[in-house]
Amino acid sequence: MSRVRVHNFSVSIDGYGAGLNQGINDPLGARGMELHQWVFPTASWRERSGEPGGSTGTDDAWLRAGDAGIGATVMGRNMFGPIRGPWDADDEASSWRGWWGESPPYGHDLFVLTHHPRDPLPMSGGTTFHFVADGLPAALEAARSAAHGGDIRLGGGVATVREAVAAGLVDELHLAFTPVLLGAGEWLFTGNWAADGFRVAESQPGEGAFHVRLLRG
Repeated sequence: MSRVRVHNFSVSIDGYGAGLNQGINDPLGARGMELHQWVFPTASWRERSGEPGGSTGTDDAWLRAGDAGIGATVMGRNMFGPIRGPWDADDEASSWRGWWGESPPYGHDLFVLTHHPRDPLPMSGGTTFHFVADGLPAALEAARSAAHGGDIRLGGGVATVREAVAAGLVDELHLAFTPVLLGAGEWLFTGNWAADGFRVAESQPGEGAFHVRLLRG
């Protein structure tokens, strides 16, 4: 059966996974991009951006592991974009196609949580966005069918991961702790993750982040 995995989820050392006031100019909220500075020097990231070179150390290895065995992805609407309300509310909403351009770096079916139905959005490179208005369990079930035996990546954002953890729907989390004190934003660690059955299975310092892998059960 497909497992639900969270990978390369960047967290500040004070527990925030995104900054305040997400918008078109701040996709991850105020100072949110600081959480992901460990990603940008890696060879894996540069390959996705069509650039040569990059580091091939610990951070790069963890970044690549997040793609292994993934057959479908689920993400919250905040991760798909800053648009709120019905998709046909205005020109910006109806034309929004995600942050990633016309060829998103997924190459499989991706299920976006939303309160407002929208027709599937096929993109080049094998990615199709599906919009699920029936909640997280329904999105995971649809992703499981689309994954054809592969695992499901839960992409975020913070509220989506918190909900999935609290509901016992996540099997594995890889958190990348970055040396940033964000001070405010979306805090990740609500509830009692130990009581929810998670244990630290692996930890490793990288070049720009400290990597922790949590398993449930």
